[in-house]
Amino acid sequence: MKDTNLGAFEELVLLAVGSLGDNAYGVTIKDALVEQTGRAPSIGSLHSALYRLEGKGYLTSEDGGATNERGGRRKRYFQLSSSGKKALEAAHELRTAFSSKIPGLNLKNS
Repeated sequence: MKDTNLGAFEELVLLAVGSLGDNAYGVTIKDALVEQTGRAPSIGSLHSALYRLEGKGYLTSEDGGATNERGGRRKRYFQLSSSGKKALEAAHELRTAFSSKIPGLNLKNS
């Protein structure tokens, strides 16, 4: 069994960051998660996951410029690293291989 070292929520956060490209910061990541899953994580749990994933080397981040609309605060932008892409690929392979062993389960795209 391959060790992806990813929890389900972490995997969703990586997918959200990767899908947002250069516009992945707290609010947009949360919005993407709501749009795709129908669940709204707290901003605290989202930021915990983002920094944990950055610590694992799956994300990189950098501060954007300060804006008046945010009271002079900077946005922290996240990007999927090559290790993050490999972790997503490994998670996908694991799920596909595991689910293919379930008789009668048809997960092919329609």
